[in-house]
Parts: sequence; structure tokens; C-alpha cells
Amino acid sequence: MKKLSPIKAALLAATLLALSPMHAATMGKADYQAGKDRIGADYKADSAACASLAANAKDICVQEAKGKEKVARAELEFGYTGKAADGNKVLVAKAESAYAVAKERCDDLAGNAKDVCLKTAKATEARALADAKMGKEIGEARKDAAAEKLDADYEVAIEKCGALAGDAKSACVAAAKAKFGKG
Repeated sequence: MKKLSPIKAALLAATLLALSPMHAATMGKADYQAGKDRIGADYKADSAACASLAANAKDICVQEAKGKEKVARAELEFGYTGKAADGNKVLVAKAESAYAVAKERCDDLAGNAKDVCLKTAKATEARALADAKMGKEIGEARKDAAAEKLDADYEVAIEKCGALAGDAKSACVAAAKAKFGKG
């Protein structure tokens, strides 16, 4: 098995973060619980595999297992709820996990090479977290814009009802309220 340098590993992780699709496909409670059980079992197996290793190789293995579990739990939660906030948590979990592993890989180095490795890992994490934050802000802006559009369309519908009178006006207002979810 070919080992990646810490810098290459960090860059690979950053690339994978950028390419990862975020599609929410909500699941049922039974599937969610089964997913949690599977993630727990996978983590135990991955941790057990680390037991035979020693020194920093063991530390790296443990961080990889923890990171894999953390990302899997975040993805499961996002798949269950479908919320944009949970989708953002997936990106954050991936960034933090990749950083933890990269940082452990840097422990094999010494001197300036280690310092450069740590700075590169931290910079990669900072970029990934900034991308996650930007995605969150864009999602919130889209949500706000959609609400503003809905409100504007509601105001237009109510204004159109103003030209009517009596029962026709009441029916028009009621229909507009129902259509746009206003109480």
C-alpha cells in the first residue's frame, strides 16, 4: 500500500470535500436506527484493527476511525432530517476529521518539514471550514429570498382581491391565504 505524504493527503481531503455531493434523501426511523448501529459496529471494527499497530501509525489509524465515524454520523443525520444545517455539519465534520488525520501524519516528521506540514493541514482545514460557512450563508440567503418572494406574491394576490367586493372578495382573500400559507 502506497503512503501519501501528509501534504498530499491534506490536499486530497480538501479535494474530496469540494467534490462531495450533498443530497438529502430523508429516511425512516428504522433505517436511521439501523444506520446508527452500523456506524457503531464499523467504528468498533476499525478501532480493533488499530490495536495491532504501534506508535504514530496507531494514532493515525485511531484518528481515521474517529473521523470516519464522525462523518458517517453527520451524513446519517443529514440523510434523516434533510435539513440544510445538517448538510453543513457534514462539511464541518469532514474538514475537522481530515485535519485531525493530517495533523497526526505530521507527527512522523521533524523540524521545518513538520512545521510546514502542520501549517498546510491547518490551512486546508480553514479553507474547508470557510467553504462550509459560505455554503451555510448562501443557504440562509436562499431561504430568506424565497420567503421574501412568497410574501411579495401574497401581497399581489391580496391586492388583486381588493378589486372585488362582498363574498367574492372574502373568497379571494381566503384562497390567497390558503395558497401562501398565511393565517
